[in-house]
This record gives sequence, structure tokens and C-alpha cells, in this order.
Amino acid sequence: MKQVFIPLSFTEPPALPPDAQLMPLSGHTMGTTWSVKLLVSGGPQLQNQLQMLEQGIQAQLDQVVAQMSTWLASSDLCQFNQAAAGTWHRLPAEFFKVLDYAVFIAQQSAGAYDPSIGRIVNLWGFGPDKHDDLPGDPALQDAKQSSGWQKLQLDRVNQRAYQPGGLAIDLSSIAKGFGVDQVARYLESQAIPSYLVEVGGELRGFGTKPDHQPWWVELEQAPAIGQATPSAQDRMKILALHGLSVATSGDYRRYIEKNGHRYSHTIDPRTTYPVTHPLASVTVCHAECMVADALATAMMVMGAEQGLAYANQLHVAALFLSYDVVRDNTDNHFTEHMSNAMQAMLDA
Repeated sequence: MKQVFIPLSFTEPPALPPDAQLMPLSGHTMGTTWSVKLLVSGGPQLQNQLQMLEQGIQAQLDQVVAQMSTWLASSDLCQFNQAAAGTWHRLPAEFFKVLDYAVFIAQQSAGAYDPSIGRIVNLWGFGPDKHDDLPGDPALQDAKQSSGWQKLQLDRVNQRAYQPGGLAIDLSSIAKGFGVDQVARYLESQAIPSYLVEVGGELRGFGTKPDHQPWWVELEQAPAIGQATPSAQDRMKILALHGLSVATSGDYRRYIEKNGHRYSHTIDPRTTYPVTHPLASVTVCHAECMVADALATAMMVMGAEQGLAYANQLHVAALFLSYDVVRDNTDNHFTEHMSNAMQAMLDA
């Protein structure tokens, strides 16, 4: 197993207190789990400090849910989606920041990424309106007419967004990464010298452990078709996270099966249909988990060839794993592609 240190942050890890202890914290958020490993000073106040940190972490993630959840009817996002046509709405700072960046990626990716596909996601049964029926073309075309990132008018001075009518935002492909970043910022505000944050598989690390080793993590790999988890030989690359985040988008996480066909939860906003190319997963490394999360989704929609060109254009470290056969076959082989930035890291 090859160990790779990616020095995206050139700051020296902070000095650890002499009585530093490695402690775990965990909880639930966004329909998944979160976990944090961090270093704190020991002493009689340790348990009180850990309780305070756990509450603070949960508060950061609860705020993301309250603002950006598509499943919580009272969230700011759901309130915007249900708003009357022709109205402007002032958004919380965090919500506006994420939406603004999502629109930027949508423009940059020529619509391969689009935060306005909430209605289309729901029609396929991947949103809060759960159902087992496949959508018909008329319903998808109707949803497409009210979608489109170009319809998302933003007033950046006053942090407002315009609801043209029937436009439904879905930030599921970026909010989790933003939550990771918020937790990291909170921990740094509490003078935590070293941590590893994980929310639903998305990661961000900083500093070193008591043994002076960085936070080594495995790059997530897609399981072979018909397997629940990747085989041991597939898990071959690990990275050191110091000032670095890792996010993965893969069609093996969520999908539906109908009439012997598997429909990926990754929907191409340009066609309104789940992707059919053989790309199984994309893993992106970036200093900000919000950025890595959104880019992984955009590249997953694009497919290996276009996604790889996009990653190289942005000088982003990305790993692509494609099925060697059509996704309904039971063959277990994959083809791996890496962006130039990722290859340079592995060769270092």
C-alpha cells in the first residue's frame, strides 16, 4: 500500500500539548453519521471539554440542516422552493455562500452540475418524495422547464435569491462537504491543534497525531459489481490529510433497480436522466470539502473522459474509477484514471 503525502497546506502543523490525548466524538446528521477524531489536553476538565466540543460540532451541522435540507420542511431551502413566483428572498449567510458557489460550478461545468434540479431528483425517487415508480418523459420535461441554473438570479450585495416560480434547489451534492468545512472551522476556533472530520464519507484533516504521523486515510474505492464493499486489493491508495479534504461521488452508494436495470442516483441535469456511462466513482482532493464535494459530482456526471479533462483544466487532484463493462453486467474489473495533479502526487 503506497502512502502519499499531499502538501496542499504548506503551514507547519501546530505544536501539540505535552499531555495531548486522541479522543473520538460522533453523532448523526443529514441522514448519515459524523465522526471526529481530535487531540485535546488531558486533565480534570477533559470530559467537560469533550461534551462542549460535541455539542458545538452538532450545532454546526444542525445549522446546515436547518438552512439547506431538502427533507426538513421548515428549512430555509424548502421555504424558498415553496415561495411564490416573482419574489426575492434574503438567505442566511451560509446558505447563500453554498448556493453562490453551486451556481459558479454550474456555469463553469456548462450545466453538468446544477443545484436547481430538485424537482427532477424527486421524480426519480431520490429526494424527500419517496416512491418506486420511474418518471415518464412528459413529467421530466415539465420539471426541466422550471429548472436550470440560469434561472437562479442572485443579489450578492444583499444576499438574496430570486424565485421565478416552481424552481426547486437541491444542495445535497455540496451541503455535506460544507458541513465538514464548518466543523473544521469550529474546531480551529476552539484552538484544537489536530483533527480528522468525517461526515458521510467526506473528510477533512489537519495537524498530526501524538506519534507525529499525519491523518492517513484510504481513498474510497467503488466495490465490484455485485459486491457490497471494495475488495482488499482495491484499497491501495492512502493520503495524508493536513489542510486537505477528500470527497467521493459514486453511483454505487444510491441507486434504484427496475426491470433488471440499475438507475444511478447521479442525474445529468442536461438530460434529466441518470448517467449511463461506465464511470463508477470520482474522488476529488481539495483544501475545501465544499469544493471537492461539488466537483466530484460534476465530474461524475461528465464521465471519465470529459471529467478528466475538466480536472486537468482546473489543476485538481482527481481519481476516476470506471467499470470495464456495462453496469448491469457482473464483471468485477475496473479501469483507473487520474488527473495530472493526482498523478504528480502519487509520483512524489
